[in-house]
Amino acid sequence: MHPLITFIGGGNMAASLIGGLLAAGHPAQRLRASVRTPESAQRLRQRFGVETVTDNAAAMAGAEVLVLAVKPQLMAEALRGLKAAPGVSVISVAAGVRTETLAQWLGTQAVVRSMPNTPALFRAGISGLYAGPQVPETARRHAEYVLGSAGQTCWVEREELIDAVTALSGCGPAYYFRLTESLRQAGVALGLAPEVAAQLALATFTGAARMAEQAGEDVAVLRRQVTSKGGSTEAALEHLEAAGLDRIFGEALAAADRRARLRGEELAQLAAKP
Repeated sequence: MHPLITFIGGGNMAASLIGGLLAAGHPAQRLRASVRTPESAQRLRQRFGVETVTDNAAAMAGAEVLVLAVKPQLMAEALRGLKAAPGVSVISVAAGVRTETLAQWLGTQAVVRSMPNTPALFRAGISGLYAGPQVPETARRHAEYVLGSAGQTCWVEREELIDAVTALSGCGPAYYFRLTESLRQAGVALGLAPEVAAQLALATFTGAARMAEQAGEDVAVLRRQVTSKGGSTEAALEHLEAAGLDRIFGEALAAADRRARLRGEELAQLAAKP
């Protein structure tokens, strides 16, 4: 029997998860979403054929799984006065909102925190998941089921590591997009037409990603396989190494980790205010 899943929020991430669940065979009549306006409710209903409402309390009635998919700064308002029924699994996809805060607001310990990324919109995402030792196994399974509909999942053992997940995979698509921009610009500087450089850079990006996924080898092995001794690839990689590529990315991810941790602290302080 498929669980009745309620989404609080109907933005891009909620839509990607709803679409993924439907594609995986979850019945539309076992999905429900609560959004802020009647117009948003109508759009979501027309797109997916699921029940949509504008009352969060009504949306939660009878739900077995509750997915919190509103913006972090709106979470307190969205959950004000609400309590999760016994046995309900709560899954948050809101960045920075800690499980302790959600448990306090909703009156349940069955809270799983996740950090998906934007490729989830194409069912190619990956989500980091965290659940404390008090979280029932059922909630863990529900989290893997819901987030798995939009891509891969992996677990971290401490909640603060969700900030590291944010730095690596949450922010990660932007790093690859920026790298593709740099390759495109460098190609133009070497004399290629802008449209040709853009085509080459993008196809190289997507092709390398597919190769890394399907080749069954570690990316370090693949890198060595395409790097001929004394060749052009080796010359380029030596330049990147000399420029401190590992240091640059290490510092970049550390900066993202610090910002995510600070954001979590700010939201926790906001939640503590009466």
